[in-house]
Amino acid sequence: MRRLVALIGAIVLVDTSLYAALAPLLPTLEREFDLSKAQSGVLIASYAIGTFAGALPGGWAAARYGPRATVVGGLALMTVSGIWFALADSTVGLDLARFAQGVGGALSWTAGLAWIGHAAPRERRGEALGFVIGAAIFGGQFGPVIGVAAEHAGRDVVFSAVAALGIALAALALTQPRPVPVHEDAASPATLLRDRPWLAAAWLTFLPSVAFGVAETLVPLRLDEVGASALGIGAAFLVAALAEATLSPIVGRIADRRGARAIVRGGTLLAGTAVALLAVPVTPIAVSAVFVLGAIGLGALWVPSGTLVSHRAETLRVDQGWAFAVNNLGWSGGVALGALAGGALGQLVGDGVPYGLAAVMLFGTALLASRLVPARAV
Repeated sequence: MRRLVALIGAIVLVDTSLYAALAPLLPTLEREFDLSKAQSGVLIASYAIGTFAGALPGGWAAARYGPRATVVGGLALMTVSGIWFALADSTVGLDLARFAQGVGGALSWTAGLAWIGHAAPRERRGEALGFVIGAAIFGGQFGPVIGVAAEHAGRDVVFSAVAALGIALAALALTQPRPVPVHEDAASPATLLRDRPWLAAAWLTFLPSVAFGVAETLVPLRLDEVGASALGIGAAFLVAALAEATLSPIVGRIADRRGARAIVRGGTLLAGTAVALLAVPVTPIAVSAVFVLGAIGLGALWVPSGTLVSHRAETLRVDQGWAFAVNNLGWSGGVALGALAGGALGQLVGDGVPYGLAAVMLFGTALLASRLVPARAV
């Protein structure tokens, strides 16, 4: 079990690192390709749009062919599209490569979490998912370090090297035994969309995704405006990554033993406060500090969400692949919406408006936590 958790953690870490490596490169790409804020939002959102497009096919493939085969297919696509992004010489090429990365990520992410859902004991599933989601969060925030390396060594060299890791991970995945489905007579995935507790759990994925989409578009540009270098932007995201990745397994353990309601309430309040203040600071250190606090609050929501999604799917007898595929629509849709709306509104009316809208959703969820989240551990 530990080997499987470590493998899936490594897969999602590499996947999300490639996704998030764009942050410190965004100002450079903005100048190189003459991008507007709205076009920058499209580039950020392209990956999430690809994930949205690949989520349901990923769930179908995991349920039909098994999580292992789907993970390997996703890694193959991730490798090809990563090299494509490394060599792209036009805005359209960059956008399409990021879209293909998103499709590959949807396959490996959905099937990987489903694999954990099949293999992990119910009473320890939150901890296992917490480790994997922590690795994904770390990859998502460590990615800018890769972007900094690409800034100095060249986009073609660095992104090709990282993408090639997918080949090694696919080989390791093939050494793992095939997971055995929990239910041979699984219910229709449409059951999830009629179940209020499952939809409430999925909301806890969608909500932080919207806020992260806004922040990942606007924070790097804001840091560039106030004088931060690519290294400084990468450092801010790295610190956030270390904090989130460290806390995620702990959050999962608490959710297993005591329930997730207090975690959700505290995370939404902390994140809402930080997001509301992100447009205020005028120094790189202050912007970075507020961003790190917001990232900690937002990151605390994903582990309870994944645990509740998995448990509820098991109760409803829905295949774990479908459960995480449909939930992945919330992540990808949220990031795409946040990035597109954040870039467009930031350009039209200033950064305060998209940050304010995200904060309102977070505070509203904090007020409704007692209705959305079970009081006890599932």
